[in-house]
Amino acid sequence: MPGGRLTQQDRQKIALGLADSLPYAEIARRLDRPTSTITREVMRNGGPTAYRADLAHRATERRAHRRRQAVPREQGAPVQGHGRDAEAVREYEEAFTTLLMQQGMPKMTARVLTCLFIADAGSLTASELVQHLQVSPASVSKAIAVLEAQGLIRRERHERRRERYFVDDDVWYQSTIASARGIAQVAETARRGVGILGRDSPAAVRLENIARFSDFISESILRATEQVREVLYTKPEASSGGTATPGSDHG
Repeated sequence: MPGGRLTQQDRQKIALGLADSLPYAEIARRLDRPTSTITREVMRNGGPTAYRADLAHRATERRAHRRRQAVPREQGAPVQGHGRDAEAVREYEEAFTTLLMQQGMPKMTARVLTCLFIADAGSLTASELVQHLQVSPASVSKAIAVLEAQGLIRRERHERRRERYFVDDDVWYQSTIASARGIAQVAETARRGVGILGRDSPAAVRLENIARFSDFISESILRATEQVREVLYTKPEASSGGTATPGSDHG
């Protein structure tokens, strides 16, 4: 039924749609489902080139069984408190993970980062991540290493020499800055090739266009990011009457 869980027949139709190179939106329309449901189903079961209906159905049944058998989560797990609907949080977590995977992030790395994003404290230990995700410590450790290398998380050592992994509130600012700098490096490398290949050669013209485009994008991102950060992270000042005002210039 529309809105319910996917059946094995639904998954067979998804597999046929993928074999016919149909976009997710068209497959979703034929099944009367949200496009996000189809996207999430495919991405967590091998992707569009490796999706198999029978394997996907068995994997879903195994995940459901593990959730039923799972022990209560430790205090500090990201879905407790505030009167939240645990099922809604789980579905949101999967949707966010799928989005990160679509943007090129490996599955386990995306799962770990999403856990940290939705944790109220913005931090979890390795054991909390292992328990919540039901994966091996080695899988979490590899994901943590990737996220650290990208500057998306940091680690601190706390009680009993236990490490906690943090995402800061401005993590997306830092990530965007890093991305803009990476684009600037593309521009620099492309422009270096112009002199090597000969300025009037077709390849050099192509590289010069890449460099100019990358320069413009990098500078625009950096400028916009700093402007947005100034707006979002500037706390309004309180007036003498105790009410907040948007800035110091009161006219």
